[in-house]
Amino acid sequence: MALWIVRHARPLIAAGICYGVMDVQADEAATDHAARALAEVLPAGAVLRVSPLMRCQQLARSLCASRADLPVRTDPRLREMDFGTWEGVAWNAIPQVALQAWTDDFGNHRFGGAESANEVLVRVALVWDEDHGAHDTVWITHAGVARAANLLAGGVRALTRADQWPLDAPSYGQWRLFDAINQEFPPAGGCSSSSPKAKI
Repeated sequence: MALWIVRHARPLIAAGICYGVMDVQADEAATDHAARALAEVLPAGAVLRVSPLMRCQQLARSLCASRADLPVRTDPRLREMDFGTWEGVAWNAIPQVALQAWTDDFGNHRFGGAESANEVLVRVALVWDEDHGAHDTVWITHAGVARAANLLAGGVRALTRADQWPLDAPSYGQWRLFDAINQEFPPAGGCSSSSPKAKI
């Protein structure tokens, strides 16, 4: 079975702002465009798991307007990373000492006091493990969750360094397809048979 990891459409927020669980709307036209493209490729009966944040719920509603066959459930484990006190603050206004503390202990430090990267990995891994092999699944989610999935596909379940965090993620309104997600985790032999394919 396969897993589609879909990123919400472009959010209506100024560039350069730190936002994670901050609940902002996505552009309506871009959301509808992404939903139409996704509706054409998803298999019948694929299960939708959706972040509770508004920008993801918008995309799920738009998708289901044309694909009523897709059962939907909201899953809070697919929310974006919580940046705590830095939510809504411009990145260039965050003190360098706060950024350095995060970089120095990237896996365990709670940037903004709310959630660490490893805590994100743990909750995303719970969903990843539940979905292996049972059915085709679609996550409508965020860049941080998509990056966590890239790590999980490679058998990484905990971070110790900032350079382990993937930079690559689907663009707004795009998705990544993981085939054969029913492999053993951690993968035997240290490598994964789950190769992501980006929708271009």
